[in-house]
Amino acid sequence: MKRALVIMMLLTFVAASVAFAADTVTYTGKGTVTFNHKAHGEKLGCDACHEGTPAKIEIKDKDSGHGKCLACHKTMTDKGAPTKCNECHKK
Repeated sequence: MKRALVIMMLLTFVAASVAFAADTVTYTGKGTVTFNHKAHGEKLGCDACHEGTPAKIEIKDKDSGHGKCLACHKTMTDKGAPTKCNECHKK
């Protein structure tokens, strides 16, 4: 009984964290990057960016941002994904 309750609580927590994910996330650095989380999720699904249980992806510096975002965008230029600096980084 206790085990089932704990499992149900964990599942509720995971579902709630996904349901309350921000629609947009803003990163600042060399210009402001506004990431439309909702649009990316609807187009690509959670697995495109998140491994395992979805959680906030930390973008700490240029390398981590470009490694996660720009690498994917370069594979999707035929679908209109931006790849030039000023297409994402707004002053």
